[in-house]
Amino acid sequence: MTARPIRIGNCSGFYGDRLSAMREMLEGGGLDVLTGDYLAELTMLILGKDQLKDPTLGYARTFVRQVEDCLGLALERGVKIVANAGGLNPAGLADRLREVAGGLGLDPQVAHVEGDDVRHLSFEGALTANAYLGGFGIAAALGAGADIVVTGRVTDASLVVGPTVAHHGWTSTSYDELAGAVVAGHVIECGTQATGGNFSGFLTLPHRDRPLGFPVAEVAADGSSVITKHAGTGGAVTIDTVTAQLVYEIQSTRYLGPDVTVHLDALRLDQADEDRVAITGVVGEAPPERLKVCVNELGGWRNSVELVLTGLDVEAKAAWVREQLGPRLSAAEVVWSDVTVPALDAESEEAASTLLRCTVKDGSPDPVGRAFTSAAVELALGSYPGFTMTAPPAAATPFGVYRAEYVDRADVTHTVVHADGRREVIDDPTGFTPDQDAPGARPSPYPGRTDSLTRRLPLGTFVHARSGDKGGDANVGLWVAHDGVDRETYDARVQWLFKMMSPRGLGSLLPEAADLETDVWLLPHLGAVNLVIHGLLGQGVAASTRFDPQAKGLGEWLRSRLVSIEESLV
Repeated sequence: MTARPIRIGNCSGFYGDRLSAMREMLEGGGLDVLTGDYLAELTMLILGKDQLKDPTLGYARTFVRQVEDCLGLALERGVKIVANAGGLNPAGLADRLREVAGGLGLDPQVAHVEGDDVRHLSFEGALTANAYLGGFGIAAALGAGADIVVTGRVTDASLVVGPTVAHHGWTSTSYDELAGAVVAGHVIECGTQATGGNFSGFLTLPHRDRPLGFPVAEVAADGSSVITKHAGTGGAVTIDTVTAQLVYEIQSTRYLGPDVTVHLDALRLDQADEDRVAITGVVGEAPPERLKVCVNELGGWRNSVELVLTGLDVEAKAAWVREQLGPRLSAAEVVWSDVTVPALDAESEEAASTLLRCTVKDGSPDPVGRAFTSAAVELALGSYPGFTMTAPPAAATPFGVYRAEYVDRADVTHTVVHADGRREVIDDPTGFTPDQDAPGARPSPYPGRTDSLTRRLPLGTFVHARSGDKGGDANVGLWVAHDGVDRETYDARVQWLFKMMSPRGLGSLLPEAADLETDVWLLPHLGAVNLVIHGLLGQGVAASTRFDPQAKGLGEWLRSRLVSIEESLV
């Protein structure tokens, strides 16, 4: 008899997400498992800095507060809790949770997953170096009766893969089924981004007066799933909101994970009902031979000041303050922002102003500390008219440098420490090296259409976007909106988008990326294009000097760019 679908909710998309979400998800409807994703590349750096101050830390402390508030409710309702909140210290978090439970008079079975810390593998001097583990350790812990499983650096989707493996009894070669769980996990891992958060079509969202609901994935035995949310919560689950998360921070059409490689160009979406999107047709194959490692190193020190330029002659004012401040700066790297001239005859002082930002970086704190801030402040009465800053100068802060590395699976010991202290080593599957040029790896674009009368309109007229960071690379997912047009017009819009997003023509749309290598991947079943802009973010979010260091607004800038759109498509 086929097992019923497992119902998995999410209550966190990052370290700092809505604190009340765990209780909201437990009270809002039936669940088998509640997951929480607390880790990102930047979070690992933050936790590493925590451990420099206190070696007993290194985990997401907000998760402890959530569990303290909700543990009794979760146990009463039979909901398992699975989270990667262990960060750099899953054992320490597990111990802390046992203390909290004891104080509440409760005795849950708490297990943890470790083995991701690989600083000993040629990463000496790194602040953090953590391999991305898969979901089979979580599955083993749940299979042994754990009520709570906390992990270190597993992939975000593994928080869903583990419970589905335990529930459905899949093996390491159940590739299509595992791929389906990875896709479901990828959709819900960032919390409300699947229900309308950071969604370029936010104006169409219902119930925006309520907090957006966190997502739920119902994963069936064949790996297909339905994405939904608890009734009465804000936002919506539609093909567009799900697509927004599917194309978020991916690389090519193959989504590589420690348990399986997913063919994103094979899956299909269907609006099964209100706030219910079905995901079917997911295809998987063996995972890659090596495991990805997130490495963070302390890169140096940084600081910045933001100057306000108001009214007339702002370009000349910017040039003068740069001439004055520049010779006094000794930092290894000095970056000035561009200046945008405000409109004449503005009706408010703020509208008549623009900002000039100076960012400095150095291997030592001295050139970017008081030497920098004092030089800026001393100009206050002797520079351009209207000299002011948006905030008082601050002390220098350390920054980290992220890079991705890869290690052999045999060098990583994926280990579960069960509630009774028993240690179990998880056998990882043998993978293969994906060939991105293999047949089917790049879907062929639709044939071009004969041009007709065109209008200059924003790209976002009928195209949605979602963007983010992958180390120093920026990802932008673009897809044609499901806005009620007929199928012929929708297909024609997809053809137009595929023509528009050619690597050769992107330089005019994204001038800042004109000299950078850009990959363009087509996802015809989703009507989507994924762009990978290599090097736009420099050495990653913690070291970037860009205005938008995580590329969160990059997609919205792209949507605002004017393009020629055929009249028949509007």
